[in-house]
Parts: sequence; C-alpha cells; structure tokens
Amino acid sequence: MGNHLTEMAPTASSFLPHFQALHVVVIGLDSAGKTSLLYRLKFKEFVQSVPTKGFNTEKIRVPLGGSRSITFQVWDVGGQEKLRPLWRSYTRRTDGLVFVVDATEAERLEEAKVELHRISRASDNQGVPVLVLANKQDQPGALSAAEVEKRLAVRELAAATLTHVQGCSAVDGLGLQPGLERLYEMILKRKKAARVGKKRR
Repeated sequence: MGNHLTEMAPTASSFLPHFQALHVVVIGLDSAGKTSLLYRLKFKEFVQSVPTKGFNTEKIRVPLGGSRSITFQVWDVGGQEKLRPLWRSYTRRTDGLVFVVDATEAERLEEAKVELHRISRASDNQGVPVLVLANKQDQPGALSAAEVEKRLAVRELAAATLTHVQGCSAVDGLGLQPGLERLYEMILKRKKAARVGKKRR
C-alpha cells in the first residue's frame, strides 16, 4: 500500500480480466476519507491515513452471501484540486465509480457536485455505474444519504447512468458492505444490457 507516482495511471493492458476482478476507481474531494475507506475494506479496521498525492490500489474481496464473493481491484486517487484533472486517466474503461463525500462538510457539497457531474459526464465514463458514499456517518451533524443525494443532484446525472447513494463510515465500516453489493449489482446490470445490445445488432 502507499502512494505511487501519479503518472502510473492504469492502461487497458493493466486491467485484470473481468473474471478475476472488477476495476473500480474511488474519487472525491480531498479529506473525504477515501483512503481510510479503502483500508477499512482491505484490513477490516480503521487506518488513519495521510493525504494521497498519487494513488493507492488494493485488491478487495467482498462476500456476497453463502460461499460467493466478488473481487474488486480498487484504485483510490488523490482528491486535491491539482490532481483532479488526472481522474480521467484512472477512470477510463473502469467498471464502476465510487465518489466519496464528507457528509459533515455541507459547505463543500456544491464543489463535490461539480466534480461528480464533470467526471460522470466525461465521454469515457458515460453510463458507468456510480456509487456515492456519504462518509463519516459516525460523526454528529453528518447529512443523511438522502440529503447528500439531493445536494449532489445525483438524479440529474445521465439517464443511462445507474446510481446509488449510501451512508457509510470508515471508522466502523457502517454501510460499506451494502454499498459495494449495490455497486456490483449495477455493474452486472450494465454488462448484461451491453451484451443484449450487441446481440440485437
């Protein structure tokens, strides 16, 4: 784990085959808790992290019930303003986007809204499922998932974009399992629709 060079954005050849792992990119404003969420998923405990200056990547295995599980190759990309233009280098050809917001910072949600809409409407990302994680639900004053959804205008994203907003906490792991299960469902739904579309041509 740890930061790597920003220039090492994934290329098509570096993606794992879909039967091995689904490619997911975690983005959002700085200090939203993206890296802490990543390591909560990886190590099942809260890890205090420093601001990401490039990216972190981990393979995360998520149980789906019974003996089934899904593996995500997760890329956590720095959210400082100077790094945001690089997001598209990481989101190209991704299976899903996870956009993390700090639910206690209502004053930054307009900024987050702009970035969310910009990245989801980029030509490479149109139709890519989006999971919004309203992080820091363990803290007093955190906005609910419904309020975050409203302020980010999630329903105004393209009609072809499947979305879900989930409240969560990197501290205790609240909401992460159902959020990722929903993301998996959305990714499968998109892939199935794409296969049906190809057969009709």
